Amino acid sequence: MSDIKVPIAKPIIGDEEIENVVEVLKSGMIAQGPKVEEFEQRFADWVGAEYGIAVNSGTAALHTALLSCGIGEGDEVITTPFTFIASGNSIVYTGAKPIFADIDLKTYTIDPDSIEKLISENTKAILPVQLYGQAANMDRINEIAEKYGLIVIEDAAQAHGATSNGGKVGSLGDMSCFSFYPTKNMTTSEGGIITTDDEELAENARVFRAHGASIRYHHDEIGYNFRMTDIAAAIGLAQLDKIDGFNDKRIENADYLNNGLKDVDGVITPYCADGSKHVYHQYTIRVEKGDRDDWVDIINDCGVGTGIHYPIPLYNQPVYKSLEIEGNCPNAELAADNVISLPVHPSLTKEDLDLVIEAVKTASNQIE
Repeated sequence: MSDIKVPIAKPIIGDEEIENVVEVLKSGMIAQGPKVEEFEQRFADWVGAEYGIAVNSGTAALHTALLSCGIGEGDEVITTPFTFIASGNSIVYTGAKPIFADIDLKTYTIDPDSIEKLISENTKAILPVQLYGQAANMDRINEIAEKYGLIVIEDAAQAHGATSNGGKVGSLGDMSCFSFYPTKNMTTSEGGIITTDDEELAENARVFRAHGASIRYHHDEIGYNFRMTDIAAAIGLAQLDKIDGFNDKRIENADYLNNGLKDVDGVITPYCADGSKHVYHQYTIRVEKGDRDDWVDIINDCGVGTGIHYPIPLYNQPVYKSLEIEGNCPNAELAADNVISLPVHPSLTKEDLDLVIEAVKTASNQIE
């Protein structure tokens, strides 16, 4: 394979982030402190929620949110198998069982009709994943949740700034969870945050992230050390000033790729649902001819990085088979076999984008 000239992802860290971190280091307050508190409020304001609870990863955010909502042993949480394993693992951590609903093949997000068929007396929550930068059909999901008395927890790890019918991801469920891993639309190096409008749920989350203590050294619950540092929050504050610009550039790049790839044989370009703002954490195509691995090899040989998000539905992961967690989601299985993510990050130049387009065309021409 030739050298990759256009990587699949590239975090953008500027002087502002560096200066913020240096300020924190000089202050001596490097654990959770005033910068975390400032970041929590500013991020909550940005998504349109009342409260923000910062933690040390997106996985910790999901785990904490589920615990805060009282999810535990014997409960079932309906989610998608077409996602990073943290979405399912966070449910397993609580003692609950993930129940897998199929996806909409256009958006790759959870299919509401598939959700309703799986609801049982043990169902306590729905955990939709806002995949690739696009929200699921949250209006329909919230209707189902209200009908059956269920909690909705958004896995918004990939959708900072996305909207659905005028509502911003992060304000569309009872609780919402974001990741700030370096490849996300914005980063804190590592980190996550929970947003909610519910004061009681927010306080529950604060307790669970700090060893189960609402007062220092008084522990009412079995909690965890999920706290964010002021160093991470300092990076996040600088990134918050840039995220809207980052997203605008991702959308611009995706539009350029869509135009260049729209007539390429065997390629289905990303779909943006009506009323949605897709912020393209990933630009993911689906290939309809040949073997996906052959497409990847040819695109890589042209100097373009790729990613497969995600190659195995969660219920087919060995660890879930060992736990006897099952699923039957044909759309998710089809997508897992045929999706390819291409570079869309804000650092791309027009020349980079043209190289991506030409690489995909080259693959299409070579594959029967």
